[in-house]
Amino acid sequence: MARTIGIIGALEKEVRRIYSVLEHGSRTAEAGLDIACGELEGIRIVATTAGMGTVNAAAATQHLISVYGADTVVFSGIAGGLNPALHIADVVIGERLRYIDTDTALIAESAPELEEFASTPRLVAIAEDVLRAHDYRSAAGDEACDADQLRYLRGTIATGDRFITGDALRQAVIDATQADCAEMEGAAVAHIAAKNGIDCLVLRAISDNCDEAYDAFCEREFDLDEYARSASELTLDIVRRIAAGA
Repeated sequence: MARTIGIIGALEKEVRRIYSVLEHGSRTAEAGLDIACGELEGIRIVATTAGMGTVNAAAATQHLISVYGADTVVFSGIAGGLNPALHIADVVIGERLRYIDTDTALIAESAPELEEFASTPRLVAIAEDVLRAHDYRSAAGDEACDADQLRYLRGTIATGDRFITGDALRQAVIDATQADCAEMEGAAVAHIAAKNGIDCLVLRAISDNCDEAYDAFCEREFDLDEYARSASELTLDIVRRIAAGA
């Protein structure tokens, strides 16, 4: 039975909605984090904004596990698209998570002795069910989709400590990881979850195609606030499904 579910985002706007729906909620500042605790349909929830990058994500994940006893961690946010089948606002469920520019053989010399990481299969299935309930359609196979149809993919997420932009860097990431999207936290979250033997789920929505500088991305019309609201609703529905099956 899931006792405590941790919810993490890299940006505050990605978890703001989570904070607002918790029952019997409280807020505290510790370990460089703004942490909200409360309940959602009888399940204890602890949510926080990690900040960007692998170190921030790993530290936040371990803190929720060590201090709050989280036995499931859900991480959602945005990513740059690498797979041409995906478009802006489509979602990648991180079945596999791989580091960029990392000597994974050296990492694997320490527990959990893995060179790549994964979301828990049961949670991947729950996420897929929730996305389909929200009228997303699979980007894999022959499933028919309208041009404006939101899609999802059970795929590979690449994680590294830089903003991926430009054809050369984009192709280097694809060659190294065969990933569907690139971001800066997911593999670290899954790594720490595996190290602690707990369940995790990493979701990413496509915000760009790794073809623009960070400053230009921040000024673009893609509505991060709108996505953050939608992503939070997806995350909340996933957490409710997890709780119902606990």
